Amino acid sequence: MGVDVIEAGFPISSPGDFEAVKMVAKLVKGPVICGLARSLKKDINAAYSSVKYSRRPRIHIFLATSKIHMKYKLKKAEDEILKIAVWAVRYAKTKCNDIEFSPEDASRTEKAFLYKVIESVIEAGAATVNIPDTVGYATPFEFGGLIKGIKENVPNIESEPATHRWKR
Repeated sequence: MGVDVIEAGFPISSPGDFEAVKMVAKLVKGPVICGLARSLKKDINAAYSSVKYSRRPRIHIFLATSKIHMKYKLKKAEDEILKIAVWAVRYAKTKCNDIEFSPEDASRTEKAFLYKVIESVIEAGAATVNIPDTVGYATPFEFGGLIKGIKENVPNIESEPATHRWKR
């Protein structure tokens, strides 16, 4: 079918999800096989343990970056979130070369902070950055403007990640 990436599941969420991701990683050849993880050591370890059987494993890390999620869900300040995001990408890179990062609730994140997070996780080693509209907040026009703003304000957004030069 020509699929580039299969995000096979969220391995830490249940033993069944872990086994399903592991089975996909073992059996499906060709695409990148990706496991989803919060920015927690146990999640990253579980994601890697399930995708490591793939010829092309990837860990997809997410962390909330909007003020409402930082305040009420995570109870953390911007500087803490930035440190956690960078730590998570760097830690995941010790397990797997291909790392994706998502700033959860990106469409409601303050733009300057979003740009800083994206720039920092790319610098830390994220090869792919996913920009989610987690709660369906943005209109298509607003989301297009968000992507335009990222491209204009994140200096390393077009840098070629090491994983693109990595064995294929």
